[in-house]
Amino acid sequence: MKHFSEISPTAERVVDAAEGLIQERGYNGFSYDDVAKLVGIKKPSIHHHFATKSELAAVIAQRYTHRFKESLLQIEGRFVKADDRLSAYAGLFEKTYSVDKHLCVCGMLGAEMSSLPDIVNHEVDRFFEVNLQWLTEVIEEGQRAGHLTTIIPAQSMAETFLAMLEGAMVVGRGMQKGSGPSQIASHFLKTLVKP
Repeated sequence: MKHFSEISPTAERVVDAAEGLIQERGYNGFSYDDVAKLVGIKKPSIHHHFATKSELAAVIAQRYTHRFKESLLQIEGRFVKADDRLSAYAGLFEKTYSVDKHLCVCGMLGAEMSSLPDIVNHEVDRFFEVNLQWLTEVIEEGQRAGHLTTIIPAQSMAETFLAMLEGAMVVGRGMQKGSGPSQIASHFLKTLVKP
């Protein structure tokens, strides 16, 4: 499989288009024909860059995870307190959701995991591992500093927070007027932050 950093500008346009389709429809909801129309190239050209749809989706998830990791580093550079970092983290989901109620790429792929090729599932697993590890570390630091409650273990709190953000996007889209991830996170954080 190609690494996302090694793809050509045309292949990157293919990845961009397919990423948007996954966020709207999921892996099983788009075809190379859909991507070709969006990019303005012929279907064989897509096959030249990505022999299989699974390879394309894996590169999309790999790049998405990398970008998320970069955003996590930016959050660490801007915020010290755990609750501020967690609010900024929720903002990453809000930013995605604010674009036509798009869902997280790996959240969408995770919902289809039982029907996805292993190469895609591996990258989706990696996304969730990266996020849960980061969240757990942030929450542990907040608990040690006395800013966050210790009633719930850090790892359980991290899993709850991530699931809540992913779920807020799905429920918000389904309700057509539901609260976005940032608002849901704000309510949840009020129960975790010590006065």
